[in-house]
Amino acid sequence: MLPFAIPYPPEKEHGFWGIPTSTIDWCEENYVVSTYIAEALNTITNSVFIALAAFAIFHAYNNKLEPRFLLTGFGFLLVGIGSWLFHMTLRYQFQLLDELPMIYATCVPFWSVFSEFKTKKESVFVGVGIFVAANSLTAIYLYFKDPTIHQVAYALLNACIIFKSLNLTREHVHDKAAKAQLYTTMVAGVALFGFGYFLWNLDIHFCDFVRGKRREWGIPYGFVLEGHGWWHIFTGLGVYFYLVYEEYLRCFLTGTEKFFGFKWVIGLPIVSCVDKNGLDRHNAIKRLAQIDEEYQDKKNR
Repeated sequence: MLPFAIPYPPEKEHGFWGIPTSTIDWCEENYVVSTYIAEALNTITNSVFIALAAFAIFHAYNNKLEPRFLLTGFGFLLVGIGSWLFHMTLRYQFQLLDELPMIYATCVPFWSVFSEFKTKKESVFVGVGIFVAANSLTAIYLYFKDPTIHQVAYALLNACIIFKSLNLTREHVHDKAAKAQLYTTMVAGVALFGFGYFLWNLDIHFCDFVRGKRREWGIPYGFVLEGHGWWHIFTGLGVYFYLVYEEYLRCFLTGTEKFFGFKWVIGLPIVSCVDKNGLDRHNAIKRLAQIDEEYQDKKNR
C-alpha cells in the first residue's frame, strides 16, 4: 500500500442501481467508490467527452458553421451523456444510449464527406443509404447483442471517413500551410484515439494483473490504472480533433476558407470566423452565406 492510500473495499455484486443488466462489465471493480456509482472512474472521465462536445458546439454556433457540425457536436455530447449513465448504472438501456449514438453521430460526417460535389438528389440518396444502413445495424445489434458488431461497424465507419477526407484534402486544398494544419490535426486525432484504444485493450487483456496492482497501491493511486477511463479521455480528444479537421476542410471545399482561420485555444484547435478583407465580422458572415448559396446553386445545375 502506497503512503496515505485508502484500501479498496470489496467489490459489490450490486449497488443502488441493482444487479447489472449490461452485456459488458469492464475491468473497473463495481461499487468500490460509491454505492451510487457502479464504475466511478469510467463514469467521471466522461466529463471530458461532455466538456469537449460543449466546447465544439459553442464554437460551431458562435462562428456560424453549418448545421451539420452542430448536429455532430450534439451527437458527440449524447455519446458522453449515454456513456456516463451506462458506467454509472451498468443497465442495458443505458449501454444502448452509449453505443448506438456513436454510430448515429458518425453517420453525419460520413454523409458530409461522401456527398461532397454531388447534386442535391445524389446527396439525398447518400443520406437515405446511410439511414437504412444505420437502422439495419441497430436491428442486427439488438437481436444478437454482441458488442463486437458495434465495435467493428464503428471502426469501419471511421476508417471510411478518414480515407475519404484525406483524399478530399489532397485534391482540393492547395494552400500548403492549411494542408499541413489539416494533416497535423488528423494525425493528432488518430494518434490520440489510437493511444486510448491501446490503453483500453491493456485494461481488457491484463485485467486480473491490473486489479491486483490497484489493490496493492490503494485509493487514489489505483485510479491511474483505470484503462477504460483513459480511453474516454483520449478518444474524446481524438474525436474533437477529427471534428475540427472536418470543419476546416469544409471551408476549402465550399470556397469560403478566406473567411475562416485555424487557431489553437487552451491546447485545442478551433475554426473561427476572421476578418481578412476589410470586412467586419457581420459582413464576413453575411458574405459567407451568399458564397455558400452560390456554391449550392452551382452544384445543383
